[in-house]
Amino acid sequence: MLNRWLGHAAVKPALFLLCLLPAAWLLWAAVNDQLGANPAEALIRSLGDWTLRFLVVVLAVTPLRVTTGLSVLARWRRMLGLFVFLYACLHLLAYAWFDQGLVFAAVVDDVIKRPFIFVGMLAWVLLLVMASTSFNAAIRTIGAKRWQLIHRVVYVIAGLAVLHFLWMRSGKNDYAEVAVYAAILGSLLAWRAWRWLQGSRLSSRS
Repeated sequence: MLNRWLGHAAVKPALFLLCLLPAAWLLWAAVNDQLGANPAEALIRSLGDWTLRFLVVVLAVTPLRVTTGLSVLARWRRMLGLFVFLYACLHLLAYAWFDQGLVFAAVVDDVIKRPFIFVGMLAWVLLLVMASTSFNAAIRTIGAKRWQLIHRVVYVIAGLAVLHFLWMRSGKNDYAEVAVYAAILGSLLAWRAWRWLQGSRLSSRS
């Protein structure tokens, strides 16, 4: 019953609009001067936070689908993954605009000088690769097995995202929120590792 309800044609467009709400709220807050004493920093960090949150949601889709039997969740994974890329792009744009004045040379210099910026940029590049192959035509072109291999890089992205967040927060010795994200993402990756080990054992017995 729940699978059928969630599979209704109106649910996916509603989810799409829901995913846009954080960006819409941040835009409204920026226009109406509601981002505090340092609006540029607040906007950059908020967009980074939402990128990480959407990454958690994407990685949670498969465990939820398997444990609850809600197969309809698989239909949303690609769209949610593209929202990770969208918020990562907005995060990068806000940093390049407000921190570096959209000067390409300044961005490159900052990437080279600051490790946490380098790690964040590397994660964005890997997201770009995933986003550019997230279409049916790309799957047909490169083949399903290669496509799956490419999209497993999301696990690397998760690690880079946490590292980026950790280094960013280390300047203020504020690790509580980093620990929460690390624990959640670590649990999601550990679940996948456990499933893989279980599958390997079953294969070896058969």
